Amino acid sequence: METFPPQKQKMTYQEFLAWADEDTLAEWVDGKVIMNSPASRRHQEISNFLNTLLTFYVSIRDLGRVLFAPFQVKLGPDLPGREPDLLFVASEHLDRLKETHLDGPADLIVEIVSQESQQRDRGEKFYEYEAAGVSEYWLIDPQRRQAEFYQLGEGGFYRPVPPDAEGVYRSAVLPGFWLDMAWLWQTPLPTPLETLHLLSEMLGGSPGSETVQAFLKQV
Repeated sequence: METFPPQKQKMTYQEFLAWADEDTLAEWVDGKVIMNSPASRRHQEISNFLNTLLTFYVSIRDLGRVLFAPFQVKLGPDLPGREPDLLFVASEHLDRLKETHLDGPADLIVEIVSQESQQRDRGEKFYEYEAAGVSEYWLIDPQRRQAEFYQLGEGGFYRPVPPDAEGVYRSAVLPGFWLDMAWLWQTPLPTPLETLHLLSEMLGGSPGSETVQAFLKQV
């Protein structure tokens, strides 16, 4: 059954959280409810792949938590409540993680751009995430086969950090993590088992690699 926001001009963030259930695709901006469109299949496939890759990596290295939409992020007292496609919260910031939302900025946010969301992802959200202090922001655009990566620099402003000459992006907030652009655009995308093999390559001989290797020998 379709869910509609209450018939009133504005609501508080707490009212919004009480109204929105776990399946509601919506964001809270200046007291107003912004409904989001359902994702495309390709959007979901990329989201699932990145979620699998990031969750495995973060779990093995014990770096924090990875969450995915629909999950609310209240960026700050005077900032909106957004619903990123993926987010990472470092261990030292897990006190921000509440039952219904993240109370404060994530350390990393990933938005997978659609035709409907591109202006919002590159405009409003870009500046909101920057103002909130989200350390790293990824914009993945399946239609254009482009990926943009931003890291918070001196003065609290985002600076673009492009992939290297081999098409590999290296994260600042996830030590040792790298992402090959070719993975994002291949069809079909890596399966969970293939993702584990990629993770094994990424970890090399670093802590956690023996866990992955032991698991792969059993499958």
